[in-house]
Amino acid sequence: MGWKATLSLPLARWAMRRLRKSVADPVAAQQDVLSALLAKGKATAFGLDHDLKDGLSVGEFQAKVPVRDYEGLRGYMERAVKGEKDVVWPGVPLYFCKTSGTTSGAKFIPLTKDSMPNHIGSARNALLGHIAGTGDASFVDGKMIFLQGSPELAKTPGGIHLGRLSGIVAHHVPGYLQANRLPSWETNCIEDWETKVDAVVEETCQEDLRLVSGIPSWVQMYFERLLVHTGKATVKEVFPNLSLFVHGGVAFGPYAERFRQLLGFDIPRVELYPASEGFLAYQDAPGMEGMLLNVNDGIFFEFIPAERYFDEAPLRLTVGEVELGVQYAVVLSSNAGLWGYDIGDTVKFVSLDPPRVRVTGRIKHFTSAFGEHVIAEEVEGAAQEAVAAHGGVVTEFHVAPQVSPEEGLPYHEWVVAFEDIPENLDAFAATLDVALQARNPYYKDLIQGAVLRPAVVTPVPSDSFTQAMRKRGKLGGQNKVPRLANDRTMADLLLEFKTETKTTSA
Repeated sequence: MGWKATLSLPLARWAMRRLRKSVADPVAAQQDVLSALLAKGKATAFGLDHDLKDGLSVGEFQAKVPVRDYEGLRGYMERAVKGEKDVVWPGVPLYFCKTSGTTSGAKFIPLTKDSMPNHIGSARNALLGHIAGTGDASFVDGKMIFLQGSPELAKTPGGIHLGRLSGIVAHHVPGYLQANRLPSWETNCIEDWETKVDAVVEETCQEDLRLVSGIPSWVQMYFERLLVHTGKATVKEVFPNLSLFVHGGVAFGPYAERFRQLLGFDIPRVELYPASEGFLAYQDAPGMEGMLLNVNDGIFFEFIPAERYFDEAPLRLTVGEVELGVQYAVVLSSNAGLWGYDIGDTVKFVSLDPPRVRVTGRIKHFTSAFGEHVIAEEVEGAAQEAVAAHGGVVTEFHVAPQVSPEEGLPYHEWVVAFEDIPENLDAFAATLDVALQARNPYYKDLIQGAVLRPAVVTPVPSDSFTQAMRKRGKLGGQNKVPRLANDRTMADLLLEFKTETKTTSA
């Protein structure tokens, strides 16, 4: 089958009908996944240590396999990295994906022969869902950019290939995407992100680009440099046939207005939820709220209510036990050899039949210096509300506590990079604060009880976050700008680039 036929409208519609049938009973699908995992995992070192066997019920499995983060599984992973066989999954992994942990240092996540199809097939299904829903497969007739990490791989002491997730997946991109894929292999191998983006701009600016894929913040940088290079006012002038943006990693909402400004139009989008630990979900239809959970693809999901997360024995729910609108921490077991693994993300279900989720943040990434536990979803929603009410274009923002101000009560400081600053910053800050109070009752109580004073908005130049991430050695690739913190490390770094303007919502 030719590569264009692989992404044709008839095939897309057939594939989506088949997919929807396979997830029609998510509880049964998840039970089948768990059974398959136990059948293969029972003879591994992990399986023997935890007495895994065929036929375990969910409750029995949970009793044998506690929830762990990477630190809890580190001993097993170190054995596998050294090349030992049958540690967490039969044989040895195909790859290890190296990620930067915030508390555990470098993490080495296995990818196996059984788990790789989950990564490739999910991306394909997301594109097929877009084609089936829109009837438009025109992007296959032009070039496609995938902004990602270097595909060059190292090796572990045990001789297993090692790299970043996007670089590993680059080795498995199917032929129907390889044919029109950009940038070149040589450009993708450039390690320095800014040098790489400039090379991508140079290489692509004359092409018939139809699809762009990547983390919004770094695609934004690409678009900005593209316009400087070409002297054009909008991306639409450079790429008149650009018709699809595929993205994941962070919420798109805070970037929406800047993308609209750069592009010159509202681009159709497909949202993905990929992680080193597995491809968890993807948007399966245009305009659909949330992403379809991958209940039938080698991952067994559990969900811990966020308010119970720090309990000694937290409640672990299956896909058949969750409720709409509740914050859950995601735990998974998979055919990559992860067992009861806490990936650190939080989600909300926006649909139960079929199960669709929206990523809301990181369970340990929040601002709670005063007991308010403000999460990413809340600050992102407040920011969008303020922009809608007062205009302006936000490039990036970061929220941190100011616990010991020189005068007055403590407060939340919003360090905001504006491309266009709202005409009335005081009104912008006031709306921001009220919107956050509406989303977080604990924050509202602290404001109304005069424990905190309203938020302070500190503008910084539009390139401040790029400079700060460069200084941290976290520029580009799969690195994400932290939205929230309980300390002022990132905020103080950003304030090195601040303007003189500061406003409060008071």
